Amino acid sequence: MNEAERAADANDDGPKADVEREDRTLDMTSLKALAHPLRVQILDTLSQYGESTASGLAERLGESSGATSYHLRQLAKHGFVREVAGKGTARERWWERTPGGITFNPRDVSDTVAGRAAGEMVLRQWQQNKESLVTDFLMHGLDVFSAEWLDVGITSTANMRLTAAQLGELTTDISRRINAFADAHRGQNPPGSRPVQVQFNAFPLIDGEETPS
Repeated sequence: MNEAERAADANDDGPKADVEREDRTLDMTSLKALAHPLRVQILDTLSQYGESTASGLAERLGESSGATSYHLRQLAKHGFVREVAGKGTARERWWERTPGGITFNPRDVSDTVAGRAAGEMVLRQWQQNKESLVTDFLMHGLDVFSAEWLDVGITSTANMRLTAAQLGELTTDISRRINAFADAHRGQNPPGSRPVQVQFNAFPLIDGEETPS
């Protein structure tokens, strides 16, 4: 089982072709650094909505700015987030997710009790965050989005019998297509765009702002 999280560069000001991206696989050290519910939430929020301050994250996540500031610094120590160059002040720093995808295979850390516990915590929080976004879309999408958005959002389930090799072929093909599409559109913020998450389910995020024309 692999869990992959890819930064979407949401809410960028424009194309960033010169941004250096480095995909990473979580080892025990980086996994332990991430293994806190609020840190996973912060990383997800920066991925989904783009750069933010500690106070902005605190307001969105219902936490204190002291807590988000502390956990941002811890995430930065391990390369998950970084300060936005040329933006902010000494009192109000802006943060962004470090460009690149994150892959985690629980089998890599399952040989110790601590590793397994840390892996389960991160996976559980990732899944809770995803389920919350899907539920918000299904429960409140009619009140928030126009028909244009509702007609293209999708929650999809297909049941079948496959061998392990067939499932691997399917997931590899889907991942390749999604990643290629994401890379082709990375750093863009055209008028009318919104933060979108693909699980697959694919849907606009309820509290994401649409880029004005």
